[in-house]
Amino acid sequence: MTTATQAASATTQSNALRGVRREHQYNKFPRQGVTKQMVLDMAKEHNVQFVDFQFTGMDGVLKAVTAPVHKLEELIDHDMWFDGSSISGFTMITESDMVLRPDLNTFAVLPWTTDGQDVTARLICDVHLPDGTPYEGCPRQILKRQLAEAAKLGYNFDVGPELEFFLFKKDENGNPIMTPHDQAGYFDQYTDLALQLRREMAFALDVMGIEIERMHHEVAQGQHEINFRYADGLRTADNAISLKLTLKALASKMGLHCSFMPKPIFGVNGSGMHVHQSLTHLKDGTNAFYDKAGKYGLSGIAQSYIAGVLEHIRALNAVMNPTVNSYKRLVVGYEAPVNAAWGQRNRSALIRIPRISPGVAAKATRFELRCPDPSSNPYLAFAVMLAAGLDGIKRGLVAPSPVEENIWELTPKEMKRKGIKTCASNLKEAIDELAKDDVVKAALGESTFIKFYDAKLEEWESYRTSVSSWETDRYMDC
Repeated sequence: MTTATQAASATTQSNALRGVRREHQYNKFPRQGVTKQMVLDMAKEHNVQFVDFQFTGMDGVLKAVTAPVHKLEELIDHDMWFDGSSISGFTMITESDMVLRPDLNTFAVLPWTTDGQDVTARLICDVHLPDGTPYEGCPRQILKRQLAEAAKLGYNFDVGPELEFFLFKKDENGNPIMTPHDQAGYFDQYTDLALQLRREMAFALDVMGIEIERMHHEVAQGQHEINFRYADGLRTADNAISLKLTLKALASKMGLHCSFMPKPIFGVNGSGMHVHQSLTHLKDGTNAFYDKAGKYGLSGIAQSYIAGVLEHIRALNAVMNPTVNSYKRLVVGYEAPVNAAWGQRNRSALIRIPRISPGVAAKATRFELRCPDPSSNPYLAFAVMLAAGLDGIKRGLVAPSPVEENIWELTPKEMKRKGIKTCASNLKEAIDELAKDDVVKAALGESTFIKFYDAKLEEWESYRTSVSSWETDRYMDC
């Protein structure tokens, strides 16, 4: 696509999205207590023609079964049947029949479909077995189980991820090429060719009911970040998969490719998914992580939660950093959080305590886990980090002393003296740690753990035995 064509396409899409935002305030649609009739009325009001029944496999890739809108009421009443035998982490071929049960609170019209005649809405679904019981390997169900564990202890889990991504150009055949869309840097404006595109992405996300809080160009050329509002764990995971779908769809319409690959370009920063998290008391909604008298305003509950995450971090890596490529990002030198320590001012530590204005500290105190990346399945990632934190609370673990030094400048001997360990260094190391960690395995469930481990071991073996261009360039003359 030529530059002129791209510019014309961008203008057309910009005008279309602005029109959608003015005319169809989908974000006014409530996100709790939604009824079948509300969904049917909304679909009729906005001339919806098709509905995507969405779910994710174990690998986090978004899937959907699409139905014409005239089948919507029937499918809400009786669910959507599908063949789960070919979905990552799902059933065997002999037990393939599965059921998608839509969560009506997730109904949204896909704004990039409203400029044509095939207006499409979506419903995010839970996967069930034919007898109606929840399927234990459904990632959304796995997260729900951990949220229920938190509720048993009297807590609600609140979370806010920061997803970074790259925008790459495409060739004349529409295939992505490893050329960044712009030459801008951190927070740049004048050289940021994606400035308008990010705004259109924000408009579209707002239309889908996802409240954007901030957005900016990231450190690397072609790299960006869009952050949305902190919310409960399930809604946030739903929002994370919706954000990825929206950004990819709009980038494609602009003639670009949006990638959440953790380390697509050698020699520059990779893309992370820093995850802010806290617990609130179910009985009164107060922040269980806040204590004015505590270190950095953190309660004993918060410090035990942090201790749990640090204790299980290398097993958590397998789920939060689930690809071979994830560990090309987790190396010292590219602002990568590889050191299992915590602090407030310290961005070389794995866990950072954000500074909070005194007036909102009681509500906003939280911590930021900085190693996850956006290739992970957010349902599984949130589930295992919550499980690790709750384990710390149940056992009354005490967090180590915070570290405010630049850990990247410490020698291995100094790190050992301070008791600072590191994240897993590769996928094989991470899945081996996962296999030994009963808490994280239990959060996944035995069946999902086995399927996850086997899939990742196969991925590792494929990578380990492949021959790269780096090797041929280096060793061909041996």
